[in-house]
Amino acid sequence: MADPRTRQDDPLAATEVVRSTPEALAELRAVASRIAGAMETVIDGKPAVIRTAITVLLAGGHLLIEDVPGVGKTMLAKALARSIDCSVRRIQFTPDLLPSDITGVSVFNQDLRDFEFRPGAIFANVVVGDEINRASPKTQSALLECMEEGQVTVDGQTYVLQRPFLVMATQNPIEMEGTYPLPEAQRDRFMARISMGYPAAAAEVEMLESHGGRSPLELLDPVTDAATVARLCLVTQDVFASPAVRQYVVDLANATRTSPAVRLGASPRAALHVLRAARAHAALEARDHVLPDDVQRVCPAVLGHRIMLSGEAALARRTPGEVLAEILRSTPVPVARR
Repeated sequence: MADPRTRQDDPLAATEVVRSTPEALAELRAVASRIAGAMETVIDGKPAVIRTAITVLLAGGHLLIEDVPGVGKTMLAKALARSIDCSVRRIQFTPDLLPSDITGVSVFNQDLRDFEFRPGAIFANVVVGDEINRASPKTQSALLECMEEGQVTVDGQTYVLQRPFLVMATQNPIEMEGTYPLPEAQRDRFMARISMGYPAAAAEVEMLESHGGRSPLELLDPVTDAATVARLCLVTQDVFASPAVRQYVVDLANATRTSPAVRLGASPRAALHVLRAARAHAALEARDHVLPDDVQRVCPAVLGHRIMLSGEAALARRTPGEVLAEILRSTPVPVARR
């Protein structure tokens, strides 16, 4: 019987079962360190943000970067994309962007006397979606199947996207002019959401020195390739999560659904994303098993954009981060048996 963790549809997994061996975890940590080092030459003073982006990459998820203009959202996405020798496409989301611009379209070929498919911008290993919430909801929905199932269906024909497949989307706060709020179904497909925030004064001074003449992106060379990243993603899937840890993830998800401060809690997909992100976080620590601490570390980024606060909590000016911190404090943590 085939191991359920072997991806039979993946050429990298067709010949071997990937295990989170000490050697594989050491390679994963080394590659992640090289990616982080490359990104830090472009993004100053944001090691936690960079680590979260790498965690999402290795967990096989998608990343939403939300903040005000000019703080480096697109720069972060481009830095991660350029650190990997793979296919990269950038989509500038605008109100007149069509769904077919993203997924592709069938056009009639005069020579062949038949329709042929022209792939859209989504056909790449890393897709940078800039200002995703400036496109119409109809265009935003074109990403739903791509992000969840790793495939595109056009005119009844399904096309599988290559791996690794990562969507890194930036968005401006919805209070800004010309934005359309992402629907709940769209937000739920992003594994994590991060905010860049303003840099510290020292980091901003260093940025003026290093970025004042030319963009450091021009000097950024790839430090790994797509095949290596795809293989390391399989390593994170093999990181062991005990029944107690899995129950802890479910307890946290249920706590968001029953909290009086929350109107819409975390979905089952959110619980899956928490576990996958926790596995990647453990692998980055060179551990072959997940600890409750891994779950706690990834929860704010994974659940923060999925929960909707109640009217009372919103009137009290509470934030999703504050509510999640309260839930993490009140939910019993599993303890190791001696």
